[in-house]
Amino acid sequence: MGIFSRRQTDVIEPTPVAGAGVPAARASTTGAALDPTLRALTGRWTIDRPHSRIGFSVRHAMVTTVRGAFSDYDSTLYFDGARPSESRADLVIRVASVDTGVEQRDAHLIGPDFFDVRRYPEMVFRSTSAFHEGGESFRMTGELTIRGVTRPVDLQLDYLGSVLDPFGYERAGFDGTTTIDRTEWGLAYDQRLKNGGAMVSEKVRLQFDISAIRVTSSPS
Repeated sequence: MGIFSRRQTDVIEPTPVAGAGVPAARASTTGAALDPTLRALTGRWTIDRPHSRIGFSVRHAMVTTVRGAFSDYDSTLYFDGARPSESRADLVIRVASVDTGVEQRDAHLIGPDFFDVRRYPEMVFRSTSAFHEGGESFRMTGELTIRGVTRPVDLQLDYLGSVLDPFGYERAGFDGTTTIDRTEWGLAYDQRLKNGGAMVSEKVRLQFDISAIRVTSSPS
């Protein structure tokens, strides 16, 4: 996926901890010119969890927005800057790690009304393709599995740049968003308000704020 390209001269705040991987894509361009530095960024990458967030937001009672995030996940990413169509990514989220800041609400989310974590402990995203839409904008297509239901999703991606930090880590960042209808994945909780509106909106915005670090091979 063409999200790791431009700047490699900036220095950012150091971080000693790197976590699991990040969603990328099996990419192909739409004819827009790709940055030449993409070739140098070919390889494996992983998420720096302390500086990343995999989250969501949803309208509550039609008048406010509830936000949450998942803290426990694994992923793999291989990026090919010369042949973006060879890039690929997988993301496995353990939904019991959901955190909205309210313990009672989190318990409801992992219960049968929503994720039903006892039967379906994981949510999975697997990339299928990606397209360079021009400039720093990309679109990623993949398959999202929730509660055993797999459906296609499209993510809008904005590339934020690449840097070399004081610890020698090569980093790249991007923001990704998509909106899904939760009922299409079996999250069919449907409490209604007196005026007929939904207590919890069917539309959920997924958000990926990612700082990725290149994975270097260990010495033999």
